[in-house]
Formats: sequence, structure tokens, C-alpha cells
Amino acid sequence: MTIRTLKRTMQPSGIAGRLIVFWLVLFACLARAAHAGDVVAHGFKMAGDDTRVRLVMQFDREPDANWFLLRGPHRLVIDVAGARFAIDAEAAAARGLVTDVRYGGVSDGRGRLILSLNGPFAVEAFDILENSSSAGYRMVADLVATSAAAFEAALADQVTTTGSTRSTPKGDRVVKGNEIADRRFTIVIDPGHGGIDSGARGVSGAVEKDVTLTFAKELKEALEGLDIYRVRMTRDDDSFLRLDERVRVARQHGANLFISVHADTIRYKGVRGATVYTVSDQASDAEAAALAARENLSDELAGLSIEDENHEVSDILMDLIRRETQSFSVRFARTLVGSLSNEVELIKNPHRYAGFRVLRAPDVPSVLLELGYLSNKDDEKQLLDPEWRARAIASVMGAIRSFAGATAASGG
Repeated sequence: MTIRTLKRTMQPSGIAGRLIVFWLVLFACLARAAHAGDVVAHGFKMAGDDTRVRLVMQFDREPDANWFLLRGPHRLVIDVAGARFAIDAEAAAARGLVTDVRYGGVSDGRGRLILSLNGPFAVEAFDILENSSSAGYRMVADLVATSAAAFEAALADQVTTTGSTRSTPKGDRVVKGNEIADRRFTIVIDPGHGGIDSGARGVSGAVEKDVTLTFAKELKEALEGLDIYRVRMTRDDDSFLRLDERVRVARQHGANLFISVHADTIRYKGVRGATVYTVSDQASDAEAAALAARENLSDELAGLSIEDENHEVSDILMDLIRRETQSFSVRFARTLVGSLSNEVELIKNPHRYAGFRVLRAPDVPSVLLELGYLSNKDDEKQLLDPEWRARAIASVMGAIRSFAGATAASGG
């Protein structure tokens, strides 16, 4: 209701009535003056997946913003002095790495935005930028999945950072003395497919999601028996995970190595043997390209829409990290091929490459191990044989031991 409308509708009679109108008009003026000083957040966009999210919020003028981290659950809190939110609730819906979005006013006239995230994360960038083609400013925040150790280090760093930690309860951000990071070489094993996505089916009925889970569990048990590695799995039951969720798990566990286990089918029934794949924008051959296309359809087969976000790397340092990671991936793939060749049959040209989405973690050396082809009756029989799996697992462990040793020696 405007001040003019107030005057028109009240129609006071007597001194009491005029006083009521006076105070109502005064309050309306004060409210309008207060809002005139607000920084208005009038736009909100969020894009990304389970490994990376970008938030863009528009303001009518330059905002005074600061942020801090919280855990239990993992949260990013952004405070903006004198901010008023006028954004579309649907646009602020959670997605990808972000599981919940809340916003509103808090004490001292601050506006607060709280993002809850699916596990530990890092604030890769946080900028306030002036719009070039329209009036106002925009706040841009890039959030990426990271390891628990990195998140705890960021929390501890807040204690000595002024400005961005003044609203953070001390007990919620100080790392306790017994929370010492496990610095052992970390391996994340990814049993391919799962849940509604069964994967390939063998000539005698074996199902890929079951074959990969069995092999992954046995590999994990064997590695843990050495008591020198930290081993995690993306899934340990018949559950479905999106491809980007699998990558997120690897990053949030601080993986030094990611192994995705598969057992596909091929139209040539006579083809058999294991293959090791690494990621590349260009496929090594038509069969590798076809396999990557099939594996990348996992999300769509589960009824989820594919939104391939364009995460072009503009930062030179990140580009170098990706290239170094790819180099490590190729190094492990070659070591794994050499180790497997002593115990199991390999296909011709056993190290191949293509654009596998599940291998795209920028900072985790990753390979996809195709154990064999369920379309071949001999391969299917081997995959169901505990003795064959034990020999294959021993070969994989040998490759891991060599790679972990070389990585430690090089300081990686």
C-alpha cells in the first residue's frame, strides 16, 4: 500500500483519526527510506553437477559480501550487508553438489544465503564483478567437491582469517586434535552400473552390475588386508549412482587413484580379454568410442536428463593440473596392462582411450578396467570364477603397488 493510498482510504475524523494517519504515513516513509538503502538481490542462477557448481547472483548495486564455511552438514554461508532478496524461489532450487538453498534477513540488517552441499567442498573462486552489458553487479562463486582433509584445512584457516569468519561459531570450525588426516595412498574403486542400470548381460545370464560389484569388493578386501592403503568404493550395494556422483566420491575421499570396473558386451562374440581405458577427447579407435558412448548413457538409461555443463578451463594452472593428471592416468594404465598380461588374457592393443565421463576428475588419476566381455562365453565363465578373479586381483594389486611407490618417490 502506498502513502497516497493510505491517505485516500483512511478518511480520518477527529484528532485521534488524524494522529493514526500521521503515524501510519510516518512508518510508511521510514520503511520506504529503509528499503531505498537496501542492496537488492534480484537474480539467481546455479548450474553444475555433483562435482562442480557455479552460483551467480545479481545485485542492483555493489554488495559488501563475505563468506565462511560450516560443517555438520557442509555449508557455505554468504552474508551481504543491507541485502534484501527478491529472487525467484524456483531459480534458487538445489541442484548437483548443492542439496539445499536458504536465504533471508538476519541481525544487523544483513542478508544471508546458506548453501548446504553433499559432502566436503572447496570455494574455488568468489568474485564481485560489475556487469558490462547491464546495470548492477553480480556475485560469482565456484564450488567444487574436494577431500575431507582439504575442507578441514580450510575450516582451520578460517580461524586466522579476518572478516569472513566473524559470524562462525568457533566450535563449528576448529579442527579437533584427534581429527588427523589419513595420509595413506587412497584408492577409490568404482563398480560400474548398479540399481536400475544393470549394464551388460552375459550369454549365460550374468549381469554386469553384479560382476563388477563382486570383483570390486574382493579387490577392496585384498588391498585392505595389506594395511598400507586407504580403500573406498563408490557403491557397496545394488544402488544407482550418476556418473558425476562417482567422480565426486573420488574427489571427496582425496583419491590418489580411481579405478572404474566394467564387463561389457561387444557385437563380435569371438572377441575376449581385458582392456584398460583412459580419458581423451579423441578416441583411440571406433570400438573405444562406442564403449564410451554406451557408458556415458548410464544417467539417461536411469531416466535422468543429461546436462553436460561446459566447464571450460580458463585457468592456466587448472589446465596444467588436468594434463599432469592425464599423464599419471596413462602411466598407471600402462603399468596395469603390463601386470595383467602375466595372468589374464588381454585384447589386442589393450590400452585404449576415449571420452569417458566417469574418468574426468581433473586431479585424480583414473582408469576404466574392462575385465572382459560378457558377450563371450569363456570370458563370462572366467568372470564368475573366484580363482580367476583372485589372479586378476593380484595383478591389479601389483600395478597399484608399483604406481603408489613411483608416486611417493616423485613426491606426488
